[in-house]
Amino acid sequence: MQTLTADEYALLAELAKTYRDAHLPSMKQKSDWNPRLGVDALCFQYYGAEHLVGALITPCELWLVGVPQPALWAESMAETLTLSLPSGGYQLSRERLPGGYPLYKRAILGDLSELESMQEAARLAQQMMARLMQPAEVSNA
Repeated sequence: MQTLTADEYALLAELAKTYRDAHLPSMKQKSDWNPRLGVDALCFQYYGAEHLVGALITPCELWLVGVPQPALWAESMAETLTLSLPSGGYQLSRERLPGGYPLYKRAILGDLSELESMQEAARLAQQMMARLMQPAEVSNA
């Protein structure tokens, strides 16, 4: 697996910060708001030549996220992105954040209120991405 560049890590950190700034007021109003959690982009890897795919942790949900490479940002984006991962197909919806940051997202797990720390959330994100990147089990029945 190819390692992300320093610029790509910086881009993901800026994207998480922008997402936080755009969504924090509405997240704080949700019943499943967890004040122990922040917003972080984790476990990203290349998905073809055009996207990075990984997890976005928020105080309310864990998202599967696809981020187009910056060279594609000026192009018009489809409303949805379908990821064909080893575990199956996942349809993500488009969102354009302030500053022009584009992303596609799909909630994988809601209500993270029982998590005690960002470390727990990071472990959960790692487990989620490991499961999504594993081929679906085929029943022998």
